[in-house]
This record gives sequence, structure tokens and C-alpha cells, in this order.
Amino acid sequence: MCHPPGPTKKALKQRFLKLLPCCGPQALPSVTLAAPASLRPHRPRPLDPDSVEDEFELSTVCHRPEGLEQLQEQTKFTRKELQVLYRGFKNECPSGIVNEENFKQIYSQFFPQGDSSTYATFLFNAFDTNHDGSVSFEDFVAGLSVILRGTIDDRLNWAFNLYDLNKDGCITKEEMLDIMKSIYDMMGKYTYPALREEAPREHVESFFQKMDRNKDGVVTIEEFIESCQKDENIMKSMQLFDNVI
Repeated sequence: MCHPPGPTKKALKQRFLKLLPCCGPQALPSVTLAAPASLRPHRPRPLDPDSVEDEFELSTVCHRPEGLEQLQEQTKFTRKELQVLYRGFKNECPSGIVNEENFKQIYSQFFPQGDSSTYATFLFNAFDTNHDGSVSFEDFVAGLSVILRGTIDDRLNWAFNLYDLNKDGCITKEEMLDIMKSIYDMMGKYTYPALREEAPREHVESFFQKMDRNKDGVVTIEEFIESCQKDENIMKSMQLFDNVI
């Protein structure tokens, strides 16, 4: 029996960018993050990509992002890439920041068959590195830079931080079970083949059998990185996002 070919790198790129707020293509249903009318951007003259004056249209947003040069130094994006990312971010987030509820609303567009709210909360917390309850453009591009342009270790560290829900430096079975349940909830009840109720817990046991090298009941960052680096499938998935944008 023939199996359909797997998704291409381009398709995976598009799918990945759709899952991140403010990167979805215009053809998709757009959820505009509400902002007071006085903060919503006007329609200015066309931007000149090379104009310092037009770098971020700072006058049109509530939150003023850091300067372009500073963001170039802090991330692995070029000047023009940052401009493109910012325009997309501002289109969805006119106020210049996104809170958790808005983030979950955007994310839910891509998983209408399930409940993505819990997983979106975990993802939001991973982007909200200063834990102020909002994701700014700086937070967004910092995380995106790691995911898309970081080294393998950078990306694995970011993934570990996502799974380490209480940020205490290790992943417990309870944390991993919460993550797995949120992923299964996001996939929905009508997947094929149907998911068994005990599947999340079985996945967690498999994860710990592979990752918890010293069998102390928690996975440290060192164990996580070492185990991932020895897993061929994980390494391939890490490389799929090279040069996405």
C-alpha cells in the first residue's frame, strides 16, 4: 500500500509560521487584537524599507519596540527581515503587545477541531521571558530567532524551557503529562486513528525512560539535551526550520 509523501520543508515552514501569532498569511481568517481607537494605526504613506525614519513606525503603536540596530544585535535576523516581521506583528497586534487571552484566541484558529487553550498558555509563557503577562515584539523576535536561527543547543534549551512549566530547572512527570494532555486536547477527539485515553501517560513514561538517565524521577537540561542529540528524528526536526525566513 502506497503512503502519501510527507510534508515538504516549505509546507512545514508555512505550518510552523501559522502557529505563531502575527505570522499567518493574509488569506487566513485574521483576528485583530483589540486596541483603543486612539492606538490603532492610521494608513501612512508607503514605507521605504531602507529609511531609518520608517524603521518601525513607532508613532503608530502603544508599545515602542527597541531600535532596529539593537534588535539586529540581539537576534539573528537582518534589518529587512525585522521590518517584515514587525509589519506582520503590528497588523495583528496594533497595540504592539499581545496578552495571554489574545494569544490563545489567535492560536485557536489553527486547531478548530480541538482545544488549544492550555498548550497556547504554555507557549505564551515560553515567549514571555520576563513574565510580565504580555509578549512584545522584542519577546516575539527573540524567541523566533532562537527557534529559526539558533544552534541545536539553543533550540533544545528553548524547548526545555517550554516543558519546564514552573521554571525550576527540571522537568517532572507531572509537567510532561500536562504538556502531553494539552497536545492531545489540541489535536481533538476525532483524530484517526482514535487516541486512547491512556496515550498521554504512556507517552510520558516513554519520554522518561529515554531521557531520565539517572532514574531520579526528573529530567535535567543536561539529560534532555544529551538524549535529544542522540535521537535522529529529533535532530532532523530541529533542522527543518533552518533558513525558514
